[in-house]
Amino acid sequence: MEKIRTLGELKKSGYVHRSVKEELRQNLIAKLKRKETTFPGIIGYDDTVIPDTERALLSRHNILFLGLRGQAKTRMARQMTDLLDEFIPIVAGSEVNDNPFAPLSRYARDLVAEMGDKTPIEWIGREARYGEKLATPDVSVADLIGDVDPIKAANEKLSYADERVIHFGIIPRSNRGIFVINELPDLQARIQVALFNILQEGDIQIRGFKVRMPLDMLFVFTANPEDYTNRGAIVTPLKDRIESQIITHYPKTLENSLLITEQEAAIHAEQQDVVKMPDIVKRIIEQVAFEARGSEYVDKKSGVSARLTIAAFENAVSAAERRAILNKEKSTFVRINDLQGIIPGITGKIELVYEGEQEGPLQVALNLLEKSLRTLFAQYFPNPDTFKKRKAGAADTNPYRPVIQWFDQGNSLQLLQDTTDKQYEAALTKVTGLPELVKQLFPQANKQESLLMMEMVLHGLSAYSLLSKKTLEKETRFSDLLGTMMNFSTSTDPEEEEEL
Repeated sequence: MEKIRTLGELKKSGYVHRSVKEELRQNLIAKLKRKETTFPGIIGYDDTVIPDTERALLSRHNILFLGLRGQAKTRMARQMTDLLDEFIPIVAGSEVNDNPFAPLSRYARDLVAEMGDKTPIEWIGREARYGEKLATPDVSVADLIGDVDPIKAANEKLSYADERVIHFGIIPRSNRGIFVINELPDLQARIQVALFNILQEGDIQIRGFKVRMPLDMLFVFTANPEDYTNRGAIVTPLKDRIESQIITHYPKTLENSLLITEQEAAIHAEQQDVVKMPDIVKRIIEQVAFEARGSEYVDKKSGVSARLTIAAFENAVSAAERRAILNKEKSTFVRINDLQGIIPGITGKIELVYEGEQEGPLQVALNLLEKSLRTLFAQYFPNPDTFKKRKAGAADTNPYRPVIQWFDQGNSLQLLQDTTDKQYEAALTKVTGLPELVKQLFPQANKQESLLMMEMVLHGLSAYSLLSKKTLEKETRFSDLLGTMMNFSTSTDPEEEEEL
C-alpha cells in the first residue's frame, strides 16, 4: 500500500473498488462467519437492536436509530466504522475523497484528465471516513451540502459560473464514508428537504449549478420519539427515504444495567485503591433508574438515561473517598448512608411531570432512593410484610422483633456521614439483635459486609415503615415509630398482637 502512489500503480495492483454499503456488507458477513462481536461494548442489545442493525447493513440501508436519551444510539453509529476497510485510495488533494477510478469533483476530474496514470493518490484510514453533525436550528444547507465561496472566486479570479468556486459542506466531504446526523428532528424542515436527493438519487445540488455528484455514503440518523411533538419532527418524505428505522431501548435487566454502569463509570485509579464498592450498593443505584422509569412523578416520554446511574455511581465512590480523606483512612467501603451523595446525580437527570414539580426534584430523588432500598431489601432479607397477626401461642418467627424492640425502648441510633469506620461499627453493633440477625442470615459475610448488611436492615425497616428515619444534612437518625403507640409489648390482648 505504501508503494502504490499513482493511479497507474493502483490499476496494476488489481485493486477493486467497492461502494461503502457493499464494503460494510462484505466486512460484516466476514465477521459473522468468524463469529466475532460486531458491536463490542454494547450491552443488552444482543437480541434486539444489534440483529436489526446487522440486517439493515446487509440490506445496504440507510438507518434511523429511534429511542430515548442515553440508549447508545450514537455509539452504535460510531462503531460502524470498524466495518469499513482499513484504508482506501483517493485522488491526492481531493476535498470529497474522490475515487481515482471515477472522480466526482471538478478538481479530481481535471487532474486525472491531465495526468492520467500518473495521477497521485493517497490512502485514508477508516476513522477519516466518518462524519458527524449535531442537528441544531442554526444548521444551514451551506453547512451540510455547500455553497458558492466568493473569497475563493476572488482569490483565484474565477467566474461565479465556474464549478471550482463551490465550497463543499460536511456531507460531500464525508463521501465514501459514514455520515451521522444526531437529533434529526431539530433540523429545520427546509433543511431536511435538502436531503431528499442525497438519500434517493445519491446526488447533490448547489446553488443552481449543473453539477451532479452521485455520493457514495451510508447515512445514519438518530432521533428521540419525544422530539416528534416537542421540538420538531422528521418530515414525512424524509422518513420515507430512510429504509430502516430501528427502535432502541433501555436495559431490560438489572444485570445488564450493572454491566453498563461499571463499563462507563470513570473511577479514578486513586479511588479504586481506596474505596470498595459493595455489590448491594451497586444494585441499589441501578434500581434508582428502574424506579424512576416507572415513577408517576417522572416524564416517561423523556426517559431516564443510563447517565443517571453512571453519575450516581461516581458520586457514591467520591462520597466514600471524601470521608476516607477527612478521617485519614487508607481504605473504606461505600455505605448505604453514602448514597445521600448521589442525589445531585439524580436531580439533573430526570424530567418531572407537573406532580413531580410540585413535589420538587430533591424530594422526588429521595423518594426514588427510598423505593430502591425497599425493593432491594426484600431481595436480601425476609419481607417484613409477611409477618402478620398471629394467634396467641404461635411461634415468634419475626427476625426483626429484637431490633425493633430495642428502638421501642426509647433508644435511637445516629449515623454521621463522615464518621470513621470504627465509629460506624460501634454505632451499629450496639443495637440489640442486629449483629445476630445478620450473622444468622449471612454466616459467610466478612466484617465489612456484615456492617453494611446491618445498616441495610435499618434502612429497610424504615422503608417498610417499621422504624423512623430522619435524614439531615450530615446525619441519619433512626428511632422508634410513633413512640409508645408502636410499642406492642404493652398490648393487653394477645389476639391483636402483631409480629413486628
